[in-house]
Amino acid sequence: MIRTVLNCMLCAVIVLSMVACGREPPEQRLRLTVAAMQEAVEKGQPNDFMESVAEDFVGNGGLDRAGLQRLLKGQLLLNPNVTVQTGPLSVEMGPGDATTATVRFSVLLAGGSGRFVPERGDMQELVSGWREEDGQWRLYSASWKPVGAD
Repeated sequence: MIRTVLNCMLCAVIVLSMVACGREPPEQRLRLTVAAMQEAVEKGQPNDFMESVAEDFVGNGGLDRAGLQRLLKGQLLLNPNVTVQTGPLSVEMGPGDATTATVRFSVLLAGGSGRFVPERGDMQELVSGWREEDGQWRLYSASWKPVGAD
């Protein structure tokens, strides 16, 4: 119950921040986009997550945008309750007008049926490529591997 209330409060803060900070620095807007995508996964809303994925997205093994959407929907069907815990985001803004960026972070994904303890979990290292399109940050590339893998 408390977690649900805190998640609702976090969502409200994110939404209000996004509305109020139309002129925030590019890095801050990017961080808010990543947080909103994390919230969308935890709420089981893959379409909200996909709003920030570019049409020309490319992931591991040539995974395209449609494949990412299918993968996400499949994981959310398998795991009705998903928790996403990210480590600190390392944001490297592109040169010049800061319309591109690279974000690196580790993420713990846990999921299951929603009973007492998560049934599945995975820790991954992610490197993601971003670009700003019409004032919104879009994910155009991502690669991930298990933490500690070479």
